[in-house]
Amino acid sequence: MKEFSKIVASFKESIFATMSKKAAEYKAINLAQGFPDFDGPDWAKTFVTQAMQKGENQYPPFLGLQSLRSSISHYYEKYYNLKFNPDSDIIVTSGATEAIFISILALVNPGDEVIVFEPFYDSYLPSIELAGGIPIYITLKGPDFTFNQQELTSAFSSKTKLIMLNSPHNPTGKMFTKDELSFIGELAKKFDTYIIADEVYEFLTFENIKHIPIATLNNLKERTITISSAGKTFGFTGWKIGWVVASAKICKAIGALHQYNVFSVSTPMQSAIAKSLMQLDSYIPEFQKLYTKKRDLVFAGLNAMGFKPILPSGTYFILCPIEHLTKLDNVSFANYLIESVGVATIPTLSFYNNETEGKKYIRFCFAKTDEVLLEALKRLAKFSV
Repeated sequence: MKEFSKIVASFKESIFATMSKKAAEYKAINLAQGFPDFDGPDWAKTFVTQAMQKGENQYPPFLGLQSLRSSISHYYEKYYNLKFNPDSDIIVTSGATEAIFISILALVNPGDEVIVFEPFYDSYLPSIELAGGIPIYITLKGPDFTFNQQELTSAFSSKTKLIMLNSPHNPTGKMFTKDELSFIGELAKKFDTYIIADEVYEFLTFENIKHIPIATLNNLKERTITISSAGKTFGFTGWKIGWVVASAKICKAIGALHQYNVFSVSTPMQSAIAKSLMQLDSYIPEFQKLYTKKRDLVFAGLNAMGFKPILPSGTYFILCPIEHLTKLDNVSFANYLIESVGVATIPTLSFYNNETEGKKYIRFCFAKTDEVLLEALKRLAKFSV
């Protein structure tokens, strides 16, 4: 038999799958993979049932249900004063991961350079590699995870096609400031670069910090591809409903890939999310209150044990540096926590090109019930290396 694609052959199992599999093997509490172990609001599930009973069970238009695209358009205008035409500027995707994949493939040609802040979400690099792009890494340095302006400026060139921006940022919990976003935006304009803005945690923020879409700044809307996800906002990651919002010209290119990739995504789930987005005003305050409580519970517990966690401004993740805890690298330490302590985390090495920085942290997910979080903290309190 002839060999497989050389690019695909180089891909490894994701760190999320690896650690979750090991957590199950050792019956460890899984604070590794980023999904809630509890359901989102009951009214959203009712909307799905209603859609099914009404017969909304066949293929929708490949761009997405009109009702959902209209709801997405409505909330972007209401919350951010961004106007997107639901008929031409919005594509409903199979989660944010498909949105990222098809957006990169639609924009990047072989040899194009793509600037990537590290640590990065793990699907970015395979997508860039499949497009033939060349990743250029900019390291966000802890504990505040800012970037060096001169380093970022030097990374841009005539070959730069795209910059990947994730805010609120997974795995650090960082939210890029308006000044940081403006600096990035000015470089993007100077070098005629597209921006993919991965904003899936846009509503999961703390201390009344408001998410700032980069598309709202400095005439950046026409070069920005904004991506978000109902899975993160409503806590139904298995529904796999995400979306792309961008100019009609960009969406036409992305949509061409979408129709030959998955064509369309679940009709009743789309219908439910269309209605759920109209509940944001009443839902988001309770959503943020719930996760603030969970963040504070885990942060306080880890802090009391000497883990020195870094307080996140957004997302449902907490990073902990480990150099003061162990002489093990973070992969070995994460394996030790599963095997000997019974708690699964994510070592951040898979999120970095810079191995020195990548070995410094482990990531905890606090999107779990309080009972699970308390039991995890109880187990962690007994660890020794």
